[in-house]
Amino acid sequence: MPPEPVVPKEREQAQWFVDQVQPHEPALRSYLRNSFPVVRDVDDVVQESYLRVWRERGLRPVQYAKALLFKVARHLAIDRARHQRVSPEDSVGDFEGLSVMEDRTETVDVISRQEKSRLLAEAIDRLPNRCREIVILRKLHALPQREVALRLGIAEKTVESQLARGLKRCETYLRKRGVHHYYNDTSP
Repeated sequence: MPPEPVVPKEREQAQWFVDQVQPHEPALRSYLRNSFPVVRDVDDVVQESYLRVWRERGLRPVQYAKALLFKVARHLAIDRARHQRVSPEDSVGDFEGLSVMEDRTETVDVISRQEKSRLLAEAIDRLPNRCREIVILRKLHALPQREVALRLGIAEKTVESQLARGLKRCETYLRKRGVHHYYNDTSP
């Protein structure tokens, strides 16, 4: 039995998908691998993202297909990462060694910066109280070491030591979550 002919609306949607969504697959895969290395099956996230974008386009016009695709994929990846934390499985492999294409498109950069900033805030928030105060005063408020020591009533060496510990802890926290480079004026 021959397949049913595609009606014009479905043909139009299929063409829209091929033109507006599929060209972003390499960038999407790169973004997911860089931003969510704990997500084991990027293919599933990509396919589920495609399905959700397809359904959305079936309900209403989509003006910014790429932005919608990345937003959907980000939410799916976050859900998968949370699920994996709750029910961890054996790791499939080391993702650091993978060669991944870089994409410097605006959407990817904005989403990636937001995620990195959120993770950095979490890392700082998890520091011990004194260490957190020092990291915030030195790195976020850019106060000199001497002024931080005077404000907190501690030795400059203590500021230096606590800052080093705090930065190391933040770096470790970020690396465990797949952030290997954090370029921002306020980064530790």
